[in-house]
Amino acid sequence: MPARVKGPTDHVVIVGAGYAGLSAALRLAGAGRKVTVIERESVPGGRSGLLNKDGYAFDTGPTVLTMPSLIQDAFSCVGEDMKDWVELMPVSPLYRAYYADGSQLDVHANTQQMEAEIAEKISPEEAAGYARYVDFVTKLYKYEMNDFIDRNIDSPFNLLTPNLARLIALGGFRRLSPKVNQFMKDPRLQKVYSFQAMYAGVSPQQALAIYAVIAYMDSVNGVFFPKGGMHAVPRAMAAAAQKHGVEFKYNTTVSSVDVQNGRAKAVITEDGQRIECDAIILNPDLPVAWRDLLGKTPLNVKRLNYSPSCVTMLVGSSKKYDFAAHHNIHFGESWDGVFDELIKKKQLMSDPSVLVTIPSLDDPSLAPAGKTSYYVLFPTPNLTADIDWTKQTKPYRDHMVETLEQRGYTGFGDAIETEVVTTPLDWKNQGMEEGAPFASAHTFFQTGPFRPRNMAAGIENVVFAGSGTQPGVGVPMVLVSGRLAAERITGTDKSYISRARR
Repeated sequence: MPARVKGPTDHVVIVGAGYAGLSAALRLAGAGRKVTVIERESVPGGRSGLLNKDGYAFDTGPTVLTMPSLIQDAFSCVGEDMKDWVELMPVSPLYRAYYADGSQLDVHANTQQMEAEIAEKISPEEAAGYARYVDFVTKLYKYEMNDFIDRNIDSPFNLLTPNLARLIALGGFRRLSPKVNQFMKDPRLQKVYSFQAMYAGVSPQQALAIYAVIAYMDSVNGVFFPKGGMHAVPRAMAAAAQKHGVEFKYNTTVSSVDVQNGRAKAVITEDGQRIECDAIILNPDLPVAWRDLLGKTPLNVKRLNYSPSCVTMLVGSSKKYDFAAHHNIHFGESWDGVFDELIKKKQLMSDPSVLVTIPSLDDPSLAPAGKTSYYVLFPTPNLTADIDWTKQTKPYRDHMVETLEQRGYTGFGDAIETEVVTTPLDWKNQGMEEGAPFASAHTFFQTGPFRPRNMAAGIENVVFAGSGTQPGVGVPMVLVSGRLAAERITGTDKSYISRARR
């Protein structure tokens, strides 16, 4: 059995109302615990924040929502139906991919539709390779979800299951890029089914093939968009939690945790409140939680390597582009080289691949009438790179606009009515170590049982949740992490089977 928090657990304080904290709150409320959530912002969501500016409503964090079954799992903990709280719209196409040679490809979740797209745009042989790839990632997901994602792991020995042998036989521990290339020979397909490795903080050339599971979660299972924007999901989760007795303290910043004799007694807020409790779940970025709230940093946390960062540009615009879909990926000509620049050399990409999301396409209420909202993301190195963002922000913002105009968004700069640029330095100021919103990288020794545990060593009743701990990065993973953190307190409910595993 997985290790559990020791002693009484009647009252649990959760620090941070991000996806993981909210997932934990719903699980704990369903298990009969008194729960208090403390959030420094005025709204829930954490990295999935909301910015209202000049009549536009912008999501400030993730723009791609996959695996809605995991959101339903959280609502089910308190007997609620997600559909009563938030409306999710399927996004079609999932992505529109543009390439340096002028070609483009629509990515669909429906495998027959995608096979037809590939057969028409590339070749029937590549379509057949894609079908074999879907079979591969579907098996990969099944084996991983059961034993490696959706459970608390205390030791590498916990992985010694029949599914480990199946993963090895599938080639899950080979490199991602060669594995994808085994099924699809066209470089355009190779890019669109391996770029997701960047979410895990590693290049497709270095990532393990098990991270193709991310491609399964979006490119096979589907991508969704909540009415009202991504922020509608944490807002709905918080409202459901509140209905079932969870207390929220917004605009309240925790400054420290009072630990006595190896047990947390209370959280202390900046305004002098002392909130006593029986157990604590910390949702801030794990190294930040250790250093700023617990007052120490274990050696394994000090040694963590972090994912690349990004610069985002939220834009309210008077201009719409008929060629664009909801999610647009513009690949540069260079591929291997840009990852070397980004991860190894820690330089700005000379030929960037960029994401342009247009949320107002599916929900016009997010922009004033006749206007368009854009979320533009350029991957960059994290703050370990020698880049001074106090000086680089304006030139890089101009570079982003110029690049977009070169990629087909003519007149983009002149049409901007309002904008907000967020750099790695801003991410750091928001509490993300090394300015890395994708947390510590999923290298082999920072994955699975080697990722920092969700139980605080030396403190018997403090648990971590979020992307810095198990199972890792991305909205689906942090939702799971919240439930796993709660189960360290309540114990495992053997009758519970996630919808993602059914």
